[in-house]
Amino acid sequence: MEKKSMFQPIIKWSGSKRSQAMSIISYFPEYDTYYEPFLGGGSVLYALNPNKSVASDVCEPLIELWNIVKNEPQLLFEKYSEHWSNLQREGHLYYYDVRKNFNQNKNGIDLFFLSRTCVNGLIRFNKNGDFNNSLHHTRKGITPERLKNILDDWSERIQNTAFINDDYREVLDKATKKDFIYLDPPYFHTKGRYYGTIDYEEFLNFLENLNARGMKFALSFDGMRGSTEYSVDFPEALYKRKILLRSGNSAFKKVMDNSIEMVHEALYLNY
Repeated sequence: MEKKSMFQPIIKWSGSKRSQAMSIISYFPEYDTYYEPFLGGGSVLYALNPNKSVASDVCEPLIELWNIVKNEPQLLFEKYSEHWSNLQREGHLYYYDVRKNFNQNKNGIDLFFLSRTCVNGLIRFNKNGDFNNSLHHTRKGITPERLKNILDDWSERIQNTAFINDDYREVLDKATKKDFIYLDPPYFHTKGRYYGTIDYEEFLNFLENLNARGMKFALSFDGMRGSTEYSVDFPEALYKRKILLRSGNSAFKKVMDNSIEMVHEALYLNY
């Protein structure tokens, strides 16, 4: 398992752990199968590079995209190149045509193009699950030439991963004591901005069940932005250690009010 600290993302999913992925995995124990049921942009999966893993998400087009990256990277490269060339030639209206098509058909290829050309790469959905961020007019998006090596690198790196579109409870029902789980669910204080939500009480009950089953997990769930603490009332009985990891500046605050705030995120360990 080769671990990499410097890598380019495939998709810039909200809440990316790319800046702290190496710090996160430094706390992981040994395991048979690695489980990541809130996959998003997959930065921790990439950094860890496990020999056997199961990665999942409730966002169907996202999992479709990951399976294309794994099994058909050349197809994704060709489709992105076509989209990108059309955007350069036809202008901003082409982006909104692709966005309309995605919102009607919810497919991974369109999602990838939108993620690479929207404002600051911030993937946002409305309450109906429709992509609603705008085109970043002052950037062209990653060029196909730059993209090719990134796609090939990721495709090679995730060959040992099974990608599943399902709820975290269903996926982790198959895990055993010999396995390890990294959880990065939608944060309690970001409801309505990003794809998917979870019931907080149900999630806590599920973590209690994992403890009862003797399962080891690491959880990213809250933290601080600037001097503002975004902690939740997380039961101390569910974990043994809480570690604050630096994760860069808040892109959301920069876009919304042009301010810069340092973000620290909490990592909870039950071992």
